[in-house]
Amino acid sequence: MTGWPPRTVIRRSTGLRTLESALIRCGLGPVAGVDEAGRGACAGPLVVAACLLAPRPHAALADLDDSKKLTEVARERLYPVITRLALAWSIVTYPAWEIDAIGVHVANLEGMRRAVAALGTPPGYVLSDGFRVPGLAVPSLPVIGGDATAACVAAASILAKVTRDRMMVELDARVPGYGFAGHKGYNTPEHNAALAARGPSMQHRLSWRNVGSGPTPAPEPASARRRGDTTGPTPTSRRMPTG
Repeated sequence: MTGWPPRTVIRRSTGLRTLESALIRCGLGPVAGVDEAGRGACAGPLVVAACLLAPRPHAALADLDDSKKLTEVARERLYPVITRLALAWSIVTYPAWEIDAIGVHVANLEGMRRAVAALGTPPGYVLSDGFRVPGLAVPSLPVIGGDATAACVAAASILAKVTRDRMMVELDARVPGYGFAGHKGYNTPEHNAALAARGPSMQHRLSWRNVGSGPTPAPEPASARRRGDTTGPTPTSRRMPTG
C-alpha cells in the first residue's frame, strides 16, 4: 500500500522547475505560484499575482528568476511572454486606503487567496513565496525565496512587479512631486524628503510610521482619481486555450 504523501525524487537538473516537476510527478499538478509586490512600500498599491505555467519548460521562459534580480528591461521583456504562455494568470491590487484599513499582512494573504481563486484553470497545488496562505482550496507550500526557487513563483513575481511599477509611473504623472516613478513608493531618502516637504498624498499608506506623523493629506482632484484606486481588490485573469 502506498503511503501519503508519496515519496518523490528531486532531480537537480531541472533548475527552477525542480519543485514543480516533483509535485507534478506525484499527481499534484498543475502547480501555481503566487507572489506580491509592494508589501514594504509606504505609498502605492499592493499587487498580488498568481501564475500557472505549463508542465513542460518553454525556451522563451528560460530567463525566469526572482524579479528583483532582473533588470527592468528583462522584466518588461518577460511579462508578455509569461501572459502569452501561461496556462492561467491573475492579478489582484489593493490601494493604499484599503491597506490602511485591514493591514498589509491581511491584504497580502487575502490577495493571494483571491489571485489563486481567479485563475481560469484550477491548480492542484500552490507554491507561495515565504508566507503560508491559509484558506486555499488546494494543498500549498510556503517556499522561502520561492521567486528564486520555483518557476511559477518567479513568473508571478514578475507579473506583480511589472504591474505595480507601471502603476507607480502612472501615479507619478497624476500626483507629481514625490518621485513615484523612480523609487516606486519605497522609503528612500528622496521620498522621505518629499514627504517632509509636501506631506503625504492620498496614495500614501497613512498607517506607516514615517507617513502618519505628517499632516493629513489633501484629497486628490476628481480628475486625478481612477476607479481602480478606490474599489479595492480587482482581479484580472486569463485562461489560455487548451486545444
